[in-house]
Amino acid sequence: MYPQPLENLITELKKMPGVGRRSAERIAFYILKMPPEEMLKLISSIQRAKKGLFYCRICNSLSEKEVCSICDNPNRSSTTVCIVENPQDMEAIERTGVYKGLYYVLGGAISPLKGITPQDLKIEKLFSLLRSGKVREVIIATNFTPEGENTALFLNQRIRELNLRIKITRLSLGIPLGSSLEYLDETTVAKAIELRR
Repeated sequence: MYPQPLENLITELKKMPGVGRRSAERIAFYILKMPPEEMLKLISSIQRAKKGLFYCRICNSLSEKEVCSICDNPNRSSTTVCIVENPQDMEAIERTGVYKGLYYVLGGAISPLKGITPQDLKIEKLFSLLRSGKVREVIIATNFTPEGENTALFLNQRIRELNLRIKITRLSLGIPLGSSLEYLDETTVAKAIELRR
């Protein structure tokens, strides 16, 4: 339908998560309309991000240095570790300003259908961190998807098997603040009742 160079660009953009054919076309046309200097800035930013970011050797989050700013911060509590699936989840928790402990980024969730196993998530590195003796609580903050739930169950079981006297908690589920019960689905209401405090 389009000239081959444009089709190639659309094909590459479609590989991005959440980008379908229509979105890829819009992005491609936006890029083509960009002034050359803006396009060069975009290309340069992508290259700098790819070359200048590393995974923190402690928590696996993205960092410009060997150790990220959170792991390197002496004001963070080293007795609590919040386990998340990806750096975006960590950032969502950080934006609340409530959590003052450390993190561990799994890099995904266990998904047999997608071929993702615990070995793919560097979970043994997490267990080494827990065996250090400093951690008193682990907060499992994986997503509430089937993969996230399976990962949470797996982590809960394996951490208990370590016999380290570590408190294991999970983010709670329930009714969003400001919601009316009559408009919520049954699963949300059921979980809120089940996990009441």
